[in-house]
Amino acid sequence: VWLNLGLAAVKFAGGILGHTYALIADGIESLLDVCSSVLVWAGFRVAARPPDADHPYGHGKAEPLAALAVALVIFVAAGWIAIHSVGEILTRHRAPHWGTLPLLAAIVVIKWILSRRLARAGAESGGTALGAEAWHHAADALTSA
Repeated sequence: VWLNLGLAAVKFAGGILGHTYALIADGIESLLDVCSSVLVWAGFRVAARPPDADHPYGHGKAEPLAALAVALVIFVAAGWIAIHSVGEILTRHRAPHWGTLPLLAAIVVIKWILSRRLARAGAESGGTALGAEAWHHAADALTSA
């Protein structure tokens, strides 16, 4: 969560100062990453609860439901960014500052490392939500690239 908040701030600053809507859109996507991380965390918290009278088999279904919620957040974000991108395509812009390229390269590396770490953690725990979150961050790295 903290990493994605930091990345969002860096992307917004780089996009505004570097005159690139693509980096601003990437910053918006990083804010949505925060939402998806919170959903995964909440899913784990609920899934870890012991069985009770209303849920005699436990709360284990909360974890795959969190993975579904992450997927829905990704689709909504993609649609919103796509709609706004069309408007930006039709608007004249000045060229982005050269400094946005090294910034973007660093962001891609950070997101790729994060995706690999989450994939390892998901494989170790056998959970679907961490695996979905890992694929999400890998996709972020590719779209940023």
